[in-house]
Amino acid sequence: MSAAIVEILSAEEIRRTITRLSSEIIERIGDLSKLVLIGIYTRGVPLAELMAAQIEVLEQEKVLTGALDITFYRDDLDQIGMRTPAKSQIPFDLTGKIVVLVDDVIYKGRTIRAALNAVIEYGRPEVIYLAVLVDRGHRQVPIHPDFIGKNLPTSSDETVKVYLQAIDGRDAVELTRGKEDVPVNP
Repeated sequence: MSAAIVEILSAEEIRRTITRLSSEIIERIGDLSKLVLIGIYTRGVPLAELMAAQIEVLEQEKVLTGALDITFYRDDLDQIGMRTPAKSQIPFDLTGKIVVLVDDVIYKGRTIRAALNAVIEYGRPEVIYLAVLVDRGHRQVPIHPDFIGKNLPTSSDETVKVYLQAIDGRDAVELTRGKEDVPVNP
């Protein structure tokens, strides 16, 4: 059986979704002087940067951005395997800030749980919100995004893959159904 790949969001739809999410953040936050967007490695980082750029276009106010690696805060390293950690880049104190954590896909919620633990290492924010490009459901922890680009109900045997220009050379969100054929070595 081969996998079926369906495009969920095109490059243009991702652009519009980022514009909408940025507008929703502006509306909710109000005072942008305290706003900080923190992207979770890997694809949350360029998403946070795109949102910050869009907010600057819409409001003529520059927003601080940072990059957060949650590797050592995960509770499932034994299951997912160790990867080479990236270096978190948050060169400012988060105390009193309005932090929006940004990630590409929320699934079980464990990445966000780890991110909440990691972000506290950088100060005590006034409030922490969560923005995701895709919410695919199936939470294992009680975490819900505040800003959602697309709700995408999935089954556990489906995979959601986000491609971003800055990392992958193209923008798209794809859903893979079924298992991919794996060649068998003779």
